Amino acid sequence: MVQNLAALAAGLFFIFVALRDVFQGVIVPRAENTVLRVSRMLMRGMWRLWPRMAFTFHPRDERRREDFLGTFAPFHLVTLLVVWVAMLLIGWMLFFYAIRDQLRPADVDMSGALYYAGASLLTIGYGDIVAVTPFARIMSLVAATTGLGVVAIVTSFLFAVFGSFQNRERFVVAVGARAGVPPSGIGLLAVHGYAGIRSDLAQVFRDGQHWAAGVMESHLAYPILTMFRSSHDYESWVGTLGALLDASALVMSTIDPGDAPDTQTHGQARIMYNLGRHLTNDFAEYFEFEPREPHPGVERIEFDAAAQQLREAGYALLDLDSAWASFVQLRTTYAPHLNALARWLQIPPVQWVGDRSLLAEHPHVL
Repeated sequence: MVQNLAALAAGLFFIFVALRDVFQGVIVPRAENTVLRVSRMLMRGMWRLWPRMAFTFHPRDERRREDFLGTFAPFHLVTLLVVWVAMLLIGWMLFFYAIRDQLRPADVDMSGALYYAGASLLTIGYGDIVAVTPFARIMSLVAATTGLGVVAIVTSFLFAVFGSFQNRERFVVAVGARAGVPPSGIGLLAVHGYAGIRSDLAQVFRDGQHWAAGVMESHLAYPILTMFRSSHDYESWVGTLGALLDASALVMSTIDPGDAPDTQTHGQARIMYNLGRHLTNDFAEYFEFEPREPHPGVERIEFDAAAQQLREAGYALLDLDSAWASFVQLRTTYAPHLNALARWLQIPPVQWVGDRSLLAEHPHVL
């Protein structure tokens, strides 16, 4: 009796944890840092090993290392489905073992309970082991329902994930054409200045706001999306976000508003800044980042070089001393969280974003 009750309790626990994780990870439209979130623990645990494996297997081949890192998100999705099914299988095995006296033949052991649980969960039902009481039959149908339900939910989940990924990447590629590869805030402003299309910046910031809002909603609902890497070299959604935020901070702090060909540019840049800062802070809270002490992440000499580049691109600038003070204040609000996110995701080197020790190997991003 004690053995049966223990098996019954353990089985129900496994079933509850698996179904709860499916519900919170797929159906609930926002990420939750609650206990017993198998999917979250699995993602974080696997990702702690994946970059180490990438640098171990491909210490000098950056392209192959990026390809290996790019396999993480699809592999995790497959692993997560296997884990959910395995937990349900173990749970129902223990459950049916606890009520084995309601199954025939009467000598069902643990392996027989596993076989019956799998046949019920996967709706195979060969009939060599059968339920003979109403309760056992009902629970066999419940087991089959959980199996079909999880497969159906995960199928729709995959479509939603890949659809969100494609929407995100379309904008990443579009910004790459306007901000360079890898993208940067300076590059975004300079390209528009040299091309004589500074009036387009307001629309770029508007599009960036819609994109950032979409990323915030989809990636916080399905955090595995943060792990999907761009299929294009030296591009990433974090780098694109950093370029938009840096461009917004430079417009707000350094560029003379009176020289703007479009009076909406500064206003749209401020909205982009507020939305992007919100996004970085939300991700830092979800992933429980502990960013380093508040710092803009940019030195004065780099800011002066950027200002010179903007001046050459045709922008009229404010006094650099006051502009630098304003830029530091603006960038300090998002740079620590953005850099923590970039380091966590091991994104390709980007100007002013992420692990800047890699810039010596990539002088073209300076």
